[in-house]
Amino acid sequence: MITIPYLTAITTYFSYGLLFAFGQLRDFFRRIVDWWSSSNLQGYAPICLGLEDFYIRRLYLRIQDCFGRPIASAPDAWFHVVERFSNDCNKTLKRTDKTKRCLNLGSYNYLGFAAADEYCTPRAIGSLKKFSPSTCSSRVDGGTTALHTELEECVANFVGKPVALVFGMGYVTNSAIIPVLIGKGGLIISDSLNHSSIVNGARGSGASIAVFQHNTPSNLEKVLREQIANGQPRTHRSWKKIIVVVEGIYSMEGELCKLPEIVAICKKYKAYVYLDEAHSIGAVGKTGKGVCELFGVDTADVDIMMGTFTKSFGSCGGYIAGSKELIQYLKYTCPAHLYGTSISPPAAQQIISAIKVILGEDGSSRGAQKLVRIRENSNFFRSALQKMGFEVLGDNDSPVMPIMLYNPAKIPAFSRECLKRNVAIVTVGFPATPLLLARARICISSSHTKEDLVKALEVISTVGDLVGIKYFPAEPKKDLQEEGMVKLD
Repeated sequence: MITIPYLTAITTYFSYGLLFAFGQLRDFFRRIVDWWSSSNLQGYAPICLGLEDFYIRRLYLRIQDCFGRPIASAPDAWFHVVERFSNDCNKTLKRTDKTKRCLNLGSYNYLGFAAADEYCTPRAIGSLKKFSPSTCSSRVDGGTTALHTELEECVANFVGKPVALVFGMGYVTNSAIIPVLIGKGGLIISDSLNHSSIVNGARGSGASIAVFQHNTPSNLEKVLREQIANGQPRTHRSWKKIIVVVEGIYSMEGELCKLPEIVAICKKYKAYVYLDEAHSIGAVGKTGKGVCELFGVDTADVDIMMGTFTKSFGSCGGYIAGSKELIQYLKYTCPAHLYGTSISPPAAQQIISAIKVILGEDGSSRGAQKLVRIRENSNFFRSALQKMGFEVLGDNDSPVMPIMLYNPAKIPAFSRECLKRNVAIVTVGFPATPLLLARARICISSSHTKEDLVKALEVISTVGDLVGIKYFPAEPKKDLQEEGMVKLD
């Protein structure tokens, strides 16, 4: 639970109020001008909703140069950002031929596989020559190659489940799977900060939905008890099934799921556990096997394990791992499997190769070194930010670390000033976060060197002072180069 400082909350509300008031005033004069001009759409309802359209025009477009920045290289520790300009106050942005080399603190390249790799890249290129970029077919038609079969076996062994099923898109893995698993008469109990893909999947299922306080097992138990006691709406019959949905690492909070306590509660009340490991698989745990390995939870106690390949594996797509009966049922009923184009063969080969590197099956210790480095980089960076006085969310070992900005004016200020100093950072505001809880989200990679992190900290500290987002007193300054971190060759 984030507690907003009183003064910060007042100034943030005031800023949004000012933007809203001036925006409404400008819209009033705009309607007067438009009244005199002819329209070919008279009699039609507005195709854009009023408040959403207002937010886009009067707030988002003013700072859209901070979002959707195009890149011109692989998303490695350093990458090239394409420079853009606008001649109409940011309503439209035009690309230039110029690029800017920036330190990458925004990509989900946790283990550094998104860039060229001595083991993965040649094999991905080889699969491209053998199979082509796409199967041009769904899995049930002509879209299953030997690589897809090998990938599913590889993923199942890696996560510790009997079988797995892979999909071409991570978002769809949640949004298409959940409606197949549960429907009318069932109950989904979802963490209040679950990802949009989970929310949309739950809404599309037709099941009843209950929400528990973010990462709070005691509240989950309270919600479970109440829902079991009350039963289905109107009829009060027992629920056909109950699924509790949580994430391994919450992507906007950087927090690790309290999985042992949640699993114990679900076993007590006979509820299924659905675990989304999009950001945790490959990134945490001694051998990169996610939060189950990190917390010592038996994978047999997690009924449905979901994850994506876009973060730690440098590829695309997602997977569901579970029992043989579950996967066989999904193969017959899941629209993403029946109708969606199968994952690209080179992307599948990239994932297989990355898993082999992580497990040391490539004949080297690079995978183990990457896992040590991502953990040390993350903990070093988080600790340094906190000592500087920033409000940083999340837990140790998590490579995701949000820095709270709050005020809407600080979103573009922080982003633009960092970019000026060759550091590319992702800033996030409403509707991805609650209105008052704007933040900058930093993603650390094992490919970052100690020098990279020190440079980033120096820039963020300078910009933090300039923008005014150090909400806590800073500790006495020390030389960042001397702080404890194991340097791997």
